[in-house]
Amino acid sequence: MAAKYSRAFWTANAAELLERMAYYAVFIVITLYLSNTLGFSDIEASIISGLFSGGLYLLPMFTGAFADKIGYRKSLMVAFALLAAGYMLLWMLPLILEGEGLVKYGEQTVFTGLRESHERYLIIPAMIVVMVGGSFIKSIISASVARETISETRAKGYSIFYMMVNIGSFIGKSVIDPMRSVIGEAAYIHINLFAAILCAAALIAVLLFYHSTHTAGEGKSVREVLHGLCKVFTNGRLLVLILIVTGFWMVQQQLYATMPKYVIRLAGETARPGWIANVNPLVVVLCVNLVTRFMARRKALTSITAGMFLIPLSALVMASGNLFHGDLLGFHPITVMMVAGIVLQALAECFISPRYLEYFSLQAPKGEEGLYLGFSHLDSFLSSILGFGLSGVLLSHYCPDPALFASREAWLAASANAHYIWYWFAAIGMVSALALIIYSRYTARRKS
Repeated sequence: MAAKYSRAFWTANAAELLERMAYYAVFIVITLYLSNTLGFSDIEASIISGLFSGGLYLLPMFTGAFADKIGYRKSLMVAFALLAAGYMLLWMLPLILEGEGLVKYGEQTVFTGLRESHERYLIIPAMIVVMVGGSFIKSIISASVARETISETRAKGYSIFYMMVNIGSFIGKSVIDPMRSVIGEAAYIHINLFAAILCAAALIAVLLFYHSTHTAGEGKSVREVLHGLCKVFTNGRLLVLILIVTGFWMVQQQLYATMPKYVIRLAGETARPGWIANVNPLVVVLCVNLVTRFMARRKALTSITAGMFLIPLSALVMASGNLFHGDLLGFHPITVMMVAGIVLQALAECFISPRYLEYFSLQAPKGEEGLYLGFSHLDSFLSSILGFGLSGVLLSHYCPDPALFASREAWLAASANAHYIWYWFAAIGMVSALALIIYSRYTARRKS
């Protein structure tokens, strides 16, 4: 299998693995870092992290177009240099300002946050550096897969890419809990150093091993870049597909937006949402190649449609946890059914994500792969804004914070229909799946 792909392909995928490890190690505790370490309120932390996540998916279409112009090797060097510097800044800031947040307890020094320091807002430019660096990666790596494969190997190439993404996700999210056990809440600071080292290693790998012979589009004028941006923004067919697949990602975003609070409030403080979330990348790593091979002879839209119908089913399975009484398989039913639903979501990802990227790569003219693959991430930008926003509304209505109630009984009455949250997301998933069938038939008719 390795002989089918170039060294640039494998270097890009190895760099993606390291970048995803760094990103998920930091992102899984980013709100805790902002609140517990830097002293931001819950609302401030959610706004900062939401804008960070949204920008990470909005910028790739612009950084992708720029990457097409200057070349992917230079762009990867810029990206990993920015990421290493940004994560290093996230690590250094609390330590530089330690005099305002460190308190001595006997022989132990504990960091209590920078609640009284306006200098904590220096974190925002540091996060912008990470956001810009990460936006390059979003477009370049997936575009590199397009450039380094041919039509016969492209679907398999994207399944390898997506497997690397999820291996990185699993490892990154698995690091933080052992760190917390050893060094406590200081782990929220030092995880950024871990991420910086990983990105520096990726930069070295690119410098030594990434040499591609595919350089179409390099040296384009600014006018040509702007023309490409206008062309992709006015491609109604791709815009409609992005809007439809946004429904899938709105449901998938609940792994971070709704699930942690939902399981802790209903299953108890001993619930481990971090490990529950890791079921997703684990299943993807184990199944994505098998699913891609199974669907290899079918069109990309056929595979995407199959996955879309798994999404509403996954939300209904998650909802069913609140309908059981007593343990299931020795665990709280909320936990068991949440894991079962996440397994279905992960299988849906195996059908959807690699083929979605393949589909966009096939629409891209030579030399504009970065632009088109960057544009494909617009669905994640929209789902970040809409999915997190809807999650807040539904949680406050169906599964509110227990601290807001005078008694446990009052909270139980208010959260009796907590599982209705997942009915909303099941409806969104079903509408998206049906819309994709209509879209597929319309585009097939247009082609004929």
